[in-house]
Amino acid sequence: MSNTGAALDVITYGEAMAMFVAAETGRLAGVGQFAKRIAGADLNVAIGLSRLGFKVGWMSRVGNDSFGQYVRDTLTREGIDQRCVTTDERYPTGFQLKSRNDDGSDPAVEYFRRGSAASHLSLDDYAADYVLPARHLHLTGVAPAISASSRELAFHLAREMRAAGKTISFDPNLRPTLWPSRAAMVEGLNALAALADWVLPGIGEGEILTGYTQPDDIAKFYLDRGARGVIIKLGAQGAYFRTAADAALIAGQPVAKVVDTVGAGDGFAVGVVSALLEGKSLPQAVARGNRIGALAIQVIGDSEGLPGRAELDALESADATSIAAAA
Repeated sequence: MSNTGAALDVITYGEAMAMFVAAETGRLAGVGQFAKRIAGADLNVAIGLSRLGFKVGWMSRVGNDSFGQYVRDTLTREGIDQRCVTTDERYPTGFQLKSRNDDGSDPAVEYFRRGSAASHLSLDDYAADYVLPARHLHLTGVAPAISASSRELAFHLAREMRAAGKTISFDPNLRPTLWPSRAAMVEGLNALAALADWVLPGIGEGEILTGYTQPDDIAKFYLDRGARGVIIKLGAQGAYFRTAADAALIAGQPVAKVVDTVGAGDGFAVGVVSALLEGKSLPQAVARGNRIGALAIQVIGDSEGLPGRAELDALESADATSIAAAA
């Protein structure tokens, strides 16, 4: 399905990398076989939203190399608009190695991205006539971390979309090793969150960024800085949301076996953002976020578990039927 060629629903930007996932468990140094996949937090969200029928544009830079072509081929296959993806002749596309775990624990990931094409993203990549007609901007904390020039672009995108009256979602997605210091990370990401309508931290991320340990306090921190809604991911427990008028814990979806935890937060963002753009309530949006996050962790790969519209509709219809039957 192609969603390109019309006015965009969602804009996002960042870095995509080729990802080599170990075919066997154990230390990466001892693994001999890998499977190639795609990785990138913002791209995962773009893929998930496109599969649900939204028209999505993704901004980035890739190298003039096989990994860069692999990224472009993925965008084409997933129906994502790539008019603002530049092929940079000077710098390469990054890649990463990821271990395979069978016990549900977080895999080890090694990045090879320093000096990548995407790290040279800057205000030169901003195109107002491409960005501003879109309904919504989704940002993660990864792209602002990869370089000062990319961080400048993130703030410019947020300020321009906010001035245009469009909505913004922000997932902190912490990458401490990419920042000059922890203090710089906290200051930068909290300043970016202050420009967003919907802030989506994990509970551990919220503790680092705000200094608070309770979901209610973390949510209040961002509400006081201008957010309309704060949704805090609590892992298997589900997620807690708070607005000026309402707050609740939405239970998580049960998962029989956790296969790959990477990408769960991106799947959650897909669920929340898609539902809110469809005009659903925040509790409904959080429930969908929990559902898609649960789907994401049951398969290997960062975006392979993200559902299409027909699959999601069937799951939500089955839920509605079971709730009605129990009433």
